[in-house]
Amino acid sequence: MADDADDAYEEPLFQRVIEYAAAADRDIVRMVSGHPDWDPPAALREGLRAYADGDPETFQYPPREGLPALRGEIADRRGVEESQVIVTNGAAEANYLGMAEALDRDSGAEVLVTDPVYPYYPGRTTMLGGETTRVSVGDNGHVDVDAMRAAASGDTAAIVLNTPNNPTGAVYSLEAVAELADVAADVDALLVVDEVYDHFDFSGRFESAVTLDRDNVVVTTSFSKALGITGFRVGYAVFPADLVEAALTRHTLVNIAASRPAQAAVLAALEETPPAYYESVRDTIRGRIDDFTAALDAAGAAYTTPEGAFYVLVRFEGFPGTLANVQRLIDDTGVAAMPGAAFGETYDGWIRFSLCTDRVDEAADRLAAYFDGR
Repeated sequence: MADDADDAYEEPLFQRVIEYAAAADRDIVRMVSGHPDWDPPAALREGLRAYADGDPETFQYPPREGLPALRGEIADRRGVEESQVIVTNGAAEANYLGMAEALDRDSGAEVLVTDPVYPYYPGRTTMLGGETTRVSVGDNGHVDVDAMRAAASGDTAAIVLNTPNNPTGAVYSLEAVAELADVAADVDALLVVDEVYDHFDFSGRFESAVTLDRDNVVVTTSFSKALGITGFRVGYAVFPADLVEAALTRHTLVNIAASRPAQAAVLAALEETPPAYYESVRDTIRGRIDDFTAALDAAGAAYTTPEGAFYVLVRFEGFPGTLANVQRLIDDTGVAAMPGAAFGETYDGWIRFSLCTDRVDEAADRLAAYFDGR
């Protein structure tokens, strides 16, 4: 199904819902966006303080590809060459660079995405002059490899995936991702894999696409979610060697470089933060998933149980996931969430709730009371 309008680019529903909730004349439990409410690692704060006391020379432009020490740390962790790593303005820019390189290769103008899909992928496609084709996911929100294969053609420039997935919570198997790399290669396309939720795998099955070591696979991610620092805007992309220079040129023209103090703080966090930090955050999210879904059970609602990331899709009988209904929930319950329709047609009857709040129990109680009374 191809998008025949620029709605995904022209109409950022995230912002519309956030602004509607901000204007509400009541207390709101905000479950719209993936804005972490947990503390970042102590080493990150310490690294930022240390940077602030540094020599003024370190306050100037960093190398455009990123601080060497940070790129080296990333490369060591991911098992890739440092030369393949470009530090970016968050995962958003990393993903943009991967999609732009795909569309610049003159191998087509079509971008295949799943449905449902994070709406900024179609938006970027439109901005880059491409055309989005959505392919419905299969059972339990997992990518349908056969359907993707059937949709791919000589006009396909890229297949874009997100795993662990927003909004379904599915964690795609490495075998499925490898098959899609083959599908992309068969039509001379790139596979762009967004792994921004890689630290939020509750299935134990997540394996990064970088382990495939394919010359048509670009992997993007950031530290925004894992370290609880969405405002720092530090991400990166791992490119095949022959695509690095073109991607770096685009990165330089758009941004010059990513923030130097933010990169320094992230490096300090990576070097000093123990695995226990990440596990404690996962434990927090696990508890919120359990609490929220238990309350939904009591309310008789249908819902998805995420294998990864921190979103739950919910379907309330007779209450489809439209923008109007999400606004109604804000007005009547004081709970703000995202309409499922914002992510495509496959889950347009559902509403997506982000669990980045310690008020999950309160939100669930408000929703249960509201739907019990309908």
